[in-house]
Amino acid sequence: EVQLIESGGGSVQAGGSLRLSCAASGDNIEQYYMAWFRQAPGKEREGVAHIDRREIATYADSVKGRFTISRDNAKNTLYLRMNKLKPNDTAMYYCAADTVVAGALSPDWYDNWGRGTQVTVSS
Repeated sequence: EVQLIESGGGSVQAGGSLRLSCAASGDNIEQYYMAWFRQAPGKEREGVAHIDRREIATYADSVKGRFTISRDNAKNTLYLRMNKLKPNDTAMYYCAADTVVAGALSPDWYDNWGRGTQVTVSS
């Protein structure tokens, strides 16, 4: 069992940066595949970035070169550094975790979710 709590969201102007954090408790994230998802109003939840237990990262094409996912197992925390933010990055951002994942950026493969942190990017 693992519980996840996101933080670090906020409102920024286009071109700005934010760092999201996902604090885990109840279990060691070393055992988990970890990912960030986002969902904008009226749209389906989409995968943003994934990091496996060997710290190999996968990114959605829309964020490649701008976002960086990382984990600190000692702190039991997942991070998402977001640079060069665009208005269409505006969404609720969720962290997710699971021990078995076949689709890294598919939300259906994750059973453990945080409640989200809002990111709003203005033009």
